[in-house]
Formats: sequence, C-alpha cells, structure tokens
Amino acid sequence: MEAENGSNYSYMGRDFSDLSINDADFSDLSINDASMAFSECNSDRSGEFSTAPSERRQLLIARASENSDELIRQLVSGLESCSIEEQKQAAMEIRLLAKNKPENRLRIAKAGAVKPLISLVSSADPQLQEYGVTAILNLSLCDENKGFIALSGAIKPLVRALRTGTSTTKENAACALLRLSQVDENKIPIGRSGAIPLLVNLLETGASRGKKDASTTLYSLCSAKENKIRAVKAGIIKPLVELMADLESSMVDKAAYVLSLLVPLTDAKAALVDEGGIPVLVEIIEVGSQRQKEIAVTILLQVCEDNVVYRTMVAREGAIPPLVALSQFGTIRAKKKAETLIELLRQPRSGDIAARTSEVSI
Repeated sequence: MEAENGSNYSYMGRDFSDLSINDADFSDLSINDASMAFSECNSDRSGEFSTAPSERRQLLIARASENSDELIRQLVSGLESCSIEEQKQAAMEIRLLAKNKPENRLRIAKAGAVKPLISLVSSADPQLQEYGVTAILNLSLCDENKGFIALSGAIKPLVRALRTGTSTTKENAACALLRLSQVDENKIPIGRSGAIPLLVNLLETGASRGKKDASTTLYSLCSAKENKIRAVKAGIIKPLVELMADLESSMVDKAAYVLSLLVPLTDAKAALVDEGGIPVLVEIIEVGSQRQKEIAVTILLQVCEDNVVYRTMVAREGAIPPLVALSQFGTIRAKKKAETLIELLRQPRSGDIAARTSEVSI
C-alpha cells in the first residue's frame, strides 16, 4: 500500500486537533514520526501472477494500459462466471488494472466489481480468495471507494480471510482493513467484527511483512478506545514488548507507537510491567535512536505518573543515568520529558509531581 500523508492535524484516522491532556504527550510524535514509522505498508506486494508465463504477463500489462471501459465490463462479468478459472483470470486482471493505473480504481468500482469481488473473498479456493482480497485492497487505495467497499459488506469477509487465508491473503487482508479503517466510521465495525485478535496473532506469528502490516492496521484501529481495550484483552502487549526488545529489527518504532496508544489504559500498564516491558524501555532510552528514546520516555511517563510502585521499579531498573544523558543530549522534546521523569523517579512518593507530566509540551 502506498503510504498516505495526512493533513497537518491528522494521520491514519487520528484527529489531533482535540486531544486530551494525556494524548498531548503523543500528538506531534504521531503526526510526524509515526507517519515515517508506518510508511512501509505498501499495496499488493505479492507479485503479479507469479505462475503465469512472462509472455502472458506482458499481455495482461498491455491490456491494462488500454484503460478500456469495455474491458472492465467484461472482467466484471467474468467475476460472476460459473467457472473458477474464469473468475481467477478476471480477478487477476482487475487486480492488475487497479494496481498499475490509479485512475482505474474508481472506474472499476463504478462498473460493479466490488460485490462480486467480496464474494470471491469468501471463496473456499485459496488462490481465488487471495486474488479477491488483493483486488479489494487495490480498489481500497482510492479514497472514494473506501466507504462503498465497507457498505457493500467487505469487512466480515476480509476478517474471515485474515483467519483462514494463505500468508499472502492474510497480509493483504490486513492492508485492506487498514485502508477501510482510515474512514473513522469503519474503525468500530472492524473492531467488533473480530479483526483485532487476528491482527494480534499476525503481529506475533507472521513473517516480517505480516508483522509490519498488522502493526500498521492496529495503530489505525486503536485510535478508538474500545479497540484499545480489545487489543489489550487479546494479549497485544506481549508481542509488542518482544518486538521492542529486538533493537536490530525494523519493528521497534512501530511496536512502540502502538504501545503508546494503549498505555493510558490501566490494564495495559499492568500487562506491560508483567511482560517485562520496563527493562526493555529503559534499554531503548539507553541505546536506541533519538526517536526511539523519545517514544520510550513518553511511555514511561504514562506508566509512572500515578503509580509509586511502577516509579520504584523504573528507578531500580537503572533508568536515571540514561535519562540524565537524554536530558542533556536529546531533542528539545526528549529533554523536557526526561527531566520530568527524573523528577518523578527521585520523588516517588510525592503525588503532586505527577500533575506536571501533563504540562510537558511535546
């Protein structure tokens, strides 16, 4: 999926113009830095028709370049054929038309392709299901199609594909759900459809691409509070901590940003502590990148501000020396956060210091 840039005050469905005090700790991180961290969830990366001979592939690309309305109508008709092979061929070509020519995405949807493609998403044939899911994904890259695809009943079939499909199908279903979730009205229905536990499972057990796609989709969905609760109940904290602990991977930032949305929840804080998240966050502050250090100190501020026990745990983990270094050599925002957290840790039984965390300008 091509990464979309939000407006100055919005990213991936999160509106930052009306933030609570706690959310303010994450506002400019999410707008600027998160868009970079989540920029790798690209469209249809499974390869076009890997089983097709190269001559046939070239022919399909040539046909796609024609932009023929008649061709689109024929392909839509092919989606409803009684022959599975004809359905596969039509879905493959629609997938290619929608991928290579952005202007075709709305034309294909207007030609009536969405509902028959949704039917293919529920197919028992794994390859046909994959082609249907991927075609829906490519159509969902058009903003004008997102609402219509959801209203046409795509969410539940995509969630089933996320449960039963091949690895490629699961990854593309996650990306399609991400695109649909960028319409605010779709976030709650997607969460209520059972998508979140499946995305957490993909985050934990998927290949590299699956983990990236799952984290990006979860980041978008978890801007809604009830989806945050679902994610925590689904056990998301454990894989997030594990991903953050692998400092050599490309998942540290993504996992930390997802965690930053969840940590205001009391249950998320408790799970973070239980899963060994405090030493991981302290290590990030010590050896991570500048962006990672800032995310980690922001999360620890949320953990510590109202809990003396957690402050003591963070201090005993050796957080103060790297925090002192961050307060001297970090970015302006990181310095302020580090100074506030140091003061909290040095006076763990003082209740009035916690109020100062909400006054830090990020």
